[in-house]
Amino acid sequence: MKRKQWKRFLTCAGAAALLTCGGCSRTAGISPSDTKPEESQTEASVSGTEAETGTNIDESAGETVGETVFSPTVPESSSGEQILEKPNGESDDGGQEEEVSYQIIENIILATDIHYFDPSLTDYGPRFQEMVEYGDGKVVTYIDEITDAFLEEVIQLRPNALILSGDLTLEGEKKSHESLAEKLYRVEEAGIPVLVIPGNHDINNKRAARYEGEQRLPAEYTTPEEFRRIYRDFGYDEAISEDVRSLSYVYQLDEEHRIMMLDTCQYRPVAKVGGAILSETYYWIEEQLEEAWEEAMDVIPVAHHNLLEESKIYVDDCTIEHGEQLVNILDEWDVKLFLSGHLHVQHTMRSEDNRGVWEAVTSSLATPACQYGVLTCRDDGSYQYGTWSVDVESWAREHGRKERDLLEFRKFQEPFLRRVFYNQSMTALNAVPDIPEDRKKQMSDLYARLNYYYYQGTAYQIKNEVLSDPAYLMWLNEGTLTVLGEYVEYIVSDAVHDYNRLIVD
Repeated sequence: MKRKQWKRFLTCAGAAALLTCGGCSRTAGISPSDTKPEESQTEASVSGTEAETGTNIDESAGETVGETVFSPTVPESSSGEQILEKPNGESDDGGQEEEVSYQIIENIILATDIHYFDPSLTDYGPRFQEMVEYGDGKVVTYIDEITDAFLEEVIQLRPNALILSGDLTLEGEKKSHESLAEKLYRVEEAGIPVLVIPGNHDINNKRAARYEGEQRLPAEYTTPEEFRRIYRDFGYDEAISEDVRSLSYVYQLDEEHRIMMLDTCQYRPVAKVGGAILSETYYWIEEQLEEAWEEAMDVIPVAHHNLLEESKIYVDDCTIEHGEQLVNILDEWDVKLFLSGHLHVQHTMRSEDNRGVWEAVTSSLATPACQYGVLTCRDDGSYQYGTWSVDVESWAREHGRKERDLLEFRKFQEPFLRRVFYNQSMTALNAVPDIPEDRKKQMSDLYARLNYYYYQGTAYQIKNEVLSDPAYLMWLNEGTLTVLGEYVEYIVSDAVHDYNRLIVD
């Protein structure tokens, strides 16, 4: 029996002597969206699942990955506990129900990498458009609208908390931070706590910029002290403990759960891409975990950077430096789940021994399909994680917007992101001599489609098509001379199941 389980056994032993508790029948779970990229990403289209241990679902093989069997559940509750359901009320659970012996304690919405950019910082001119079209897929042109649509959706869903795990702004512009904070007050005023931490773009970022015509000009950036002041009402002033050496803190979610918001960013003296945790902060982390164990609390750590090597290609910049130390600490204190972002790709995995902590990486809210995570905490100590997409179209109609891109956002988002990826590929291939133009176009078309699915966490859906595509063989030959060749091979090897759903027992 692990530490926390033993502590809970001792705590509950007295009550168990007085009460004989049978398993109550519950219809439980949320319905996270898991649609194919070519379908609507705005529907809650895949039901939740129940399992004995944490694992991912392998739909390509038609069976589970790991040791457990899954059954569908529906987003309703026969006992009245709060279940999150998309505002449109849609799901494709088929009306199936499963009798299970747990109750829902908390529902948390988590979003990451919003990369909010205040509209006053751009005239949407040619230099701005170049940044968008040749960037990494962020829909900066409509990020103000996407953010508003998301926050209104959060208010409609009424979770127990909203967590934003870093890269709140495009490049750390102070004006963007201040404007985003003003928007977050709407959520707090609706009675929903908001918790934030910084990402690598947010603090001391000398790349903070504004756009005028053909020019990219400096904008005021944000210091660590200013970050805390701007977001003081979104976790920091409500924290039960705050690390004096970083912007990390602990928030008491309910009587059984604490959220540990970890600042993994390096911004002294200037911002770096990679993540690390200060040596002194590790002592604070262990103190908080020990205190939580003493009080029989479950701790959910949240960070911007990844705990595990979620990407074998971008390990140095995405994974926390010496993250194995944090993995060992979390395993020692029986922490089951770690939440992060930064990668912009939807992904999940478990520590290498396949017995320790799980990590769920939520994709960027700014990048199609503009997904966010939904985490359900159950009274048996298990978690259910899934993703939904922001319903930009409904928001646009309700607010009388006229832009076709917003009113038909589902039609707009995939071509937009694939166009960005196509541009990335052509730029890389143009640097390689002697590749015919038609072959570069074929390779870029394949890369754009494959990477689009990879960002959604559903590359497994097209793996067989990719393997039989002549352009894939071109990538294995000419493509190896580019920075993208290894990336293409990795995506295919990693396309084994759906990364949008996870049960952690």
